[in-house]
Amino acid sequence: MAEEPLDPFSLVAGELSILANRLRSMVAAEVPKLASAAEYFFRLGVEGKRFRPTVLLLMASALNMPIPAADSVIESVSKDLRTRQQCIAEITEMIHVASLLHDDVLDDADTRRGIGSLNFMMGNKLAVLAGDFLLSRACVALASLKNTEVVTLLATVVEHLVTGETMQMTTTSEQRCSMEYYLQKTYYKTASLISNSCKAIALLAGQTAEASMLAYDYGRNLGLAFQLIDDVLDFTGTTASLGKGSLSDIRHGIVTAPILFAIEEFPQLRTVVDRGFDDPSDIDLALEYLGKSRGIERTRELAAQHAHLAVEAIDALPESDDEDVLISRRALVDLTQRVITRTK
Repeated sequence: MAEEPLDPFSLVAGELSILANRLRSMVAAEVPKLASAAEYFFRLGVEGKRFRPTVLLLMASALNMPIPAADSVIESVSKDLRTRQQCIAEITEMIHVASLLHDDVLDDADTRRGIGSLNFMMGNKLAVLAGDFLLSRACVALASLKNTEVVTLLATVVEHLVTGETMQMTTTSEQRCSMEYYLQKTYYKTASLISNSCKAIALLAGQTAEASMLAYDYGRNLGLAFQLIDDVLDFTGTTASLGKGSLSDIRHGIVTAPILFAIEEFPQLRTVVDRGFDDPSDIDLALEYLGKSRGIERTRELAAQHAHLAVEAIDALPESDDEDVLISRRALVDLTQRVITRTK
């Protein structure tokens, strides 16, 4: 196939706008204050990149392999299947936004996606309740799928989000400087949602355990690569393009991959990390060590390894000669490159 440039987002743009409209109606609440809080990040213009729904819709197309049945049956089954898979994308987005609302309260953040955070605009209490409301709406949508395996997967994701956030808040000195601990926390906080949602897409399509696992592997590695680059951009990105203030992690005393790699080269940095970063001069000192080290470079290399593993998962999917299937798989491969080369 000729490799003309591909825009993964434009492939599903039509579906994404249907999804956005449906999400806006799904998060409607009867109490006006709760309604405006719940729809805060679903309004036109502040929906974000909608990265996760894009991945999930492309995954649905990438796994669109024929099942033996009469043509008329296939048509109604595949239409119904697509609607159910879109529902997974909606649920995922509601869980994701709920986790952002709760995270912003925990982090005392005042901006998100370039606008005032919900807790900053409407207060902590309403932000927490809006997050709870979105999770409950996600639960109702999840139950409507009537698939216990999928319910279990996505319920586990919510547990992972809580576990990851708690791991970040309650670290010992050993854990803060452990790459293994950091990657486990990152899986829980970022990669679990996309990996288990990808797996749910495969399960709904009646895929084999092996194909479902490949979908999971793609999501897991894409999610880890995404977060590793986020960690790099926290040091190198500009506030305007990132949607959150640069150096926000280290200012919160959160140690990420670039600093962990720098500690391997400069063990004396460990003393600085152990003091926490309450003193601004310690932040400057850490940045000085980071600049001398290969921390940023090695984090990018690790992200590229995970991106490569994600590509391998797509390449290992059952063979297909369907053009839409192949284009969607190419788009998923393309996304791995976009994730590791992005600057915001």
